[in-house]
Amino acid sequence: MANTPSAKKAARKIARRTATNKSRRSRMRTYLRQVEEAIASGDQTAANEAFKSAQPEIMRAASKGVLHANTASRKVSRLNARIKALGA
Repeated sequence: MANTPSAKKAARKIARRTATNKSRRSRMRTYLRQVEEAIASGDQTAANEAFKSAQPEIMRAASKGVLHANTASRKVSRLNARIKALGA
């Protein structure tokens, strides 16, 4: 356990940040799951709607540091490609 006042404060900050990041990650995964389910159902319009709401959440997670920017871009790109493939 932390002994010095500054270490105790750092531990409190880390706990708060961890809780916030966990919430953001969970929210992003919820949106991703909705897109995945729409793709699995084969409904391109539903998948597009879900993707339109998921994309800002993914990019927000990247801007907040929950995801690396390249990871977020890769996820968005791959989801978009899979949705386009539904129509083909």
